[in-house]
Amino acid sequence: MYKILIVEDDNVIGNGVKKYLESWEYQCKCVEDFHNIMGEFVEFSPDLVLMDIGLPSFDGYYWCKEIRKVSHVPVIFLSSMADNMNIVMAMNMGGDDFISKPFDVQVLTAKVEAMLRRTYELHGTDMLIKTGDVVLDQNKASVHFGDKAVELTKNEYRILQILMERAGRIVSREDIMEALWNTDAYVDDNALTVSIARLRKKLEGMGLKDYIVTKRGIGYQVNANGRE
Repeated sequence: MYKILIVEDDNVIGNGVKKYLESWEYQCKCVEDFHNIMGEFVEFSPDLVLMDIGLPSFDGYYWCKEIRKVSHVPVIFLSSMADNMNIVMAMNMGGDDFISKPFDVQVLTAKVEAMLRRTYELHGTDMLIKTGDVVLDQNKASVHFGDKAVELTKNEYRILQILMERAGRIVSREDIMEALWNTDAYVDDNALTVSIARLRKKLEGMGLKDYIVTKRGIGYQVNANGRE
């Protein structure tokens, strides 16, 4: 079931869209705290965002730009400000489509279905992995925590991906080495130790000390809650 986050200042429109999309078996959530849209975005981890432009505090352009710092999830703008300047601005800020208000919910649903199909059925991948406040962007191979982001090397990214996918569980060194080098031979053991150390140093620089925990003689794990 695809998840859709609705960022709409008009409750009537937002709840109407939510109710209609839910009738098509989408899981929907309307943003409640417009000062913490990123917090709700990360917590809900949507597959698509419907974004109004005129919002309290910061406009939809701002929040789309913030989303683009951590994710390539598709964003469809909904607005009555449908002049060329605003449409171009929406695309430049990272939007994927623009629907003018007033709109027909059937047309909106068709566009949502087409966008989800192009994004996920063709590419077949989720773009975010999150544990608590930590987000791994699989498209950019970068990890995000609060307002900080760090790019990872291929091996660092793969290690963190494996650990976050199994958050709260211990992953053996052999399993990690098999994923990295298609072997669990001893020759790669020191290379894994070095890669883990470098990854930990990057995470600590973001304020994530002890995010990766060593289970001596067994392997590693990350905290299911995202941090200690």
